[in-house]
Amino acid sequence: MLSEKTNALTPEIYTELRRKVGFQEYPMEDVAMALEKTLFSVVIHDDDKPVGIGRIVGDDRIVFFIKDVVVDPDYQKKTIGYTIMQTLLKYIEGKACKNAYVGLMSTPHNEDFYKKLGFIQRPTTHFGHGMVKFVNTTCEMDNLKRG
Repeated sequence: MLSEKTNALTPEIYTELRRKVGFQEYPMEDVAMALEKTLFSVVIHDDDKPVGIGRIVGDDRIVFFIKDVVVDPDYQKKTIGYTIMQTLLKYIEGKACKNAYVGLMSTPHNEDFYKKLGFIQRPTTHFGHGMVKFVNTTCEMDNLKRG
Protein backbone atom coordinates (compact mmCIF):
# COMPACT_ATOMS: atom_id res chain seq x y z
CA MET A 1 0.00 0.00 0.00
CA LEU A 2 1.36 3.41 -0.95
CA SER A 3 1.87 6.06 1.71
CA GLU A 4 3.42 9.51 1.83
CA LYS A 5 5.81 10.90 4.44
CA THR A 6 6.94 14.50 4.49
CA ASN A 7 10.36 15.64 5.66
CA ALA A 8 11.50 12.03 6.01
CA LEU A 9 14.11 11.98 3.23
CA THR A 10 17.33 10.33 4.40
CA PRO A 11 20.71 10.16 2.66
CA GLU A 12 20.22 6.42 2.21
CA ILE A 13 16.81 6.79 0.50
CA TYR A 14 18.08 9.68 -1.63
CA THR A 15 21.18 7.79 -2.76
CA GLU A 16 19.41 4.50 -3.50
CA LEU A 17 16.58 5.96 -5.59
CA ARG A 18 18.92 8.23 -7.56
CA ARG A 19 21.17 5.22 -8.23
CA LYS A 20 18.20 3.22 -9.56
CA VAL A 21 17.49 5.83 -12.26
CA GLY A 22 21.15 6.45 -13.14
CA PHE A 23 21.48 9.95 -11.67
CA GLN A 24 24.82 11.39 -10.56
CA GLU A 25 26.00 9.85 -7.30
CA TYR A 26 27.56 11.83 -4.46
CA PRO A 27 29.45 10.83 -1.31
CA MET A 28 27.07 10.10 1.57
CA GLU A 29 28.50 12.90 3.73
CA ASP A 30 27.79 15.43 0.94
CA VAL A 31 24.24 14.13 0.57
CA ALA A 32 23.69 14.45 4.33
CA MET A 33 24.88 18.06 4.31
CA ALA A 34 22.74 18.91 1.29
CA LEU A 35 19.61 17.37 2.78
CA GLU A 36 20.06 19.47 5.92
CA LYS A 37 19.41 22.52 3.71
CA THR A 38 16.23 21.08 2.20
CA LEU A 39 13.18 23.23 2.87
CA PHE A 40 10.70 20.41 2.40
CA SER A 41 10.72 16.83 1.13
CA VAL A 42 8.37 13.99 0.41
CA VAL A 43 8.98 10.24 0.28
CA ILE A 44 6.45 7.80 -1.18
CA HIS A 45 6.60 4.30 0.27
CA ASP A 46 5.12 1.01 -0.88
CA ASP A 47 4.67 -0.55 2.53
CA ASP A 48 8.19 0.05 3.95
CA LYS A 49 9.97 0.38 0.60
CA PRO A 50 10.77 3.95 -0.58
CA VAL A 51 9.66 4.22 -4.22
CA GLY A 52 9.61 7.97 -4.88
CA ILE A 53 11.12 11.20 -3.60
CA GLY A 54 11.12 14.92 -4.20
CA ARG A 55 12.47 17.94 -2.39
CA ILE A 56 12.50 21.73 -2.43
CA VAL A 57 15.44 24.06 -1.89
CA GLY A 58 15.42 27.85 -1.94
CA ASP A 59 14.72 30.83 0.29
CA ASP A 60 11.20 29.70 1.33
CA ARG A 61 9.53 32.88 0.10
CA ILE A 62 10.60 34.21 -3.32
CA VAL A 63 12.60 31.40 -4.90
CA PHE A 64 11.90 27.66 -4.83
CA PHE A 65 13.70 24.95 -6.79
CA ILE A 66 12.15 21.54 -7.08
CA LYS A 67 14.92 18.96 -7.01
CA ASP A 68 15.38 15.24 -7.14
CA VAL A 69 11.93 14.14 -8.23
CA VAL A 70 12.74 10.46 -8.61
CA VAL A 71 10.48 7.43 -8.96
CA ASP A 72 11.78 3.86 -8.82
CA PRO A 73 11.66 2.49 -12.39
CA ASP A 74 9.40 -0.37 -11.25
CA TYR A 75 6.83 2.21 -10.08
CA GLN A 76 6.93 4.73 -12.90
CA LYS A 77 3.77 5.58 -14.87
CA LYS A 78 1.61 4.93 -11.78
CA THR A 79 0.92 8.59 -10.77
CA ILE A 80 3.61 8.59 -8.07
CA GLY A 81 5.47 11.45 -9.76
CA TYR A 82 2.22 13.42 -9.95
CA THR A 83 1.57 12.80 -6.23
CA ILE A 84 5.08 13.96 -5.36
CA MET A 85 4.70 17.13 -7.42
CA GLN A 86 1.26 17.92 -5.95
CA THR A 87 2.68 17.64 -2.43
CA LEU A 88 5.67 19.84 -3.28
CA LEU A 89 3.51 22.45 -5.00
CA LYS A 90 1.07 22.55 -2.08
CA TYR A 91 3.98 23.33 0.23
CA ILE A 92 5.16 26.11 -2.10
CA GLU A 93 1.68 27.61 -2.38
CA GLY A 94 1.55 27.87 1.41
CA LYS A 95 4.91 29.68 1.63
CA ALA A 96 5.39 31.67 -1.58
CA CYS A 97 4.87 35.39 -1.90
CA LYS A 98 3.05 36.83 -4.90
CA ASN A 99 5.02 36.23 -8.13
CA ALA A 100 7.46 33.82 -6.45
CA TYR A 101 9.72 31.86 -8.81
CA VAL A 102 9.49 28.05 -8.93
CA GLY A 103 12.18 26.38 -11.01
CA LEU A 104 13.17 22.86 -11.90
CA MET A 105 15.29 20.99 -14.42
CA SER A 106 13.49 18.26 -16.30
CA THR A 107 15.19 15.08 -17.37
CA PRO A 108 14.96 14.45 -21.12
CA HIS A 109 11.52 13.50 -22.42
CA ASN A 110 9.71 14.45 -19.19
CA GLU A 111 8.98 18.05 -20.15
CA ASP A 112 5.33 17.34 -20.99
CA PHE A 113 4.78 15.95 -17.48
CA TYR A 114 5.85 19.28 -15.98
CA LYS A 115 3.92 21.30 -18.57
CA LYS A 116 0.72 19.58 -17.36
CA LEU A 117 1.52 20.98 -13.91
CA GLY A 118 1.81 24.56 -15.22
CA PHE A 119 5.53 24.82 -15.92
CA ILE A 120 6.76 26.45 -19.12
CA GLN A 121 9.56 25.14 -21.27
CA ARG A 122 12.30 27.63 -22.07
CA PRO A 123 13.23 29.46 -24.16
CA THR A 124 10.20 31.64 -24.79
CA THR A 125 9.84 35.17 -26.10
CA HIS A 126 10.44 36.53 -22.60
CA PHE A 127 12.71 33.90 -21.05
CA GLY A 128 16.02 32.60 -22.35
CA HIS A 129 17.37 29.09 -22.10
CA GLY A 130 17.77 27.48 -18.71
CA MET A 131 21.44 27.17 -17.84
CA VAL A 132 23.49 24.79 -15.72
CA LYS A 133 27.12 24.54 -14.63
CA PHE A 134 28.81 21.60 -12.93
CA VAL A 135 31.54 22.41 -10.39
CA ASN A 136 34.84 20.53 -10.26
CA THR A 137 33.56 17.69 -12.38
CA THR A 138 35.64 15.03 -14.04
CA CYS A 139 32.75 12.82 -15.04
CA GLU A 140 30.95 12.27 -18.31
CA MET A 141 29.23 15.64 -17.85
CA ASP A 142 32.42 17.24 -19.18
CA ASN A 143 31.44 15.93 -22.60
CA LEU A 144 28.22 17.95 -22.50
CA LYS A 145 30.16 21.21 -22.27
CA ARG A 146 31.97 20.40 -25.50
CA GLY A 147 28.98 19.10 -27.34
